[in-house]
Amino acid sequence: MSSKDRLPVVEMRQIYKRFGGVTALEDVDLAAYAGEVLAIVGDNGAGKSTLIKILTGLYQPTSGSIIIDGTQRTIDSHSDAIGIGIDAVYQTLALADHLDPAANMFLGTELTHSFLGMRFLDNKRMRKEANQVLYERLGVQLRSMDVAAESLSGGQRQAIAIARAVYRSNLRVLVMDEPTAALGPQETARTLKLIQTLRSENLAIILISHSLDDVFAVSDQIQVMRRGRRVGLLNTAETNHQEVLGMIVGAQEGAAHV
Repeated sequence: MSSKDRLPVVEMRQIYKRFGGVTALEDVDLAAYAGEVLAIVGDNGAGKSTLIKILTGLYQPTSGSIIIDGTQRTIDSHSDAIGIGIDAVYQTLALADHLDPAANMFLGTELTHSFLGMRFLDNKRMRKEANQVLYERLGVQLRSMDVAAESLSGGQRQAIAIARAVYRSNLRVLVMDEPTAALGPQETARTLKLIQTLRSENLAIILISHSLDDVFAVSDQIQVMRRGRRVGLLNTAETNHQEVLGMIVGAQEGAAHV
């Protein structure tokens, strides 16, 4: 069944965002489907990050609507987004370097147990569940669960940040912001494999990337942004690097949408 015959998990319709007299987004649409990767590409300043920050509740749109499973919803905060199954893994990852993988995965949502009427961190359970998510769901096995996050490789740190997001049982849409930035070829390949694993779990993945090689390796559709507008939406299998690059720089304005 094609995307056109299915209901998107999330839609953004006619999104405008103004900061004072500056229009950052103008009449932008977006649709993400379960089990697919939607890549968003464009130069710096194209509006990619602003659009995603609206979806994840960090910004509110000046106008426009967000539709979840066919119902219009208001996302006033990042907590609202998480509550309806939308989360993001940003390029900075937001890991606490001095904490181990399990502590990072449960940061802010620590598991506890009671002993003699007092609450204590349930480190054993957190470690067990962190290991299960990393290995059983993501196929990642760390050399040790006892090391600080700062001692891990970039790809391993990325996996911990992803595990923190997918641990939530209601996750349906995961935004990934430049997930392969600063990674070497081997770790980039592992991260792209993680994205394919998440897609196979029927999540809707929104990938922001400057690497067209990565975009063509894992995406189903490519949304091209330029100067705050969506200038194209293409089926990945039916386009090529040259066409996408032409739209990014404005050489192919008004290209047909899928």
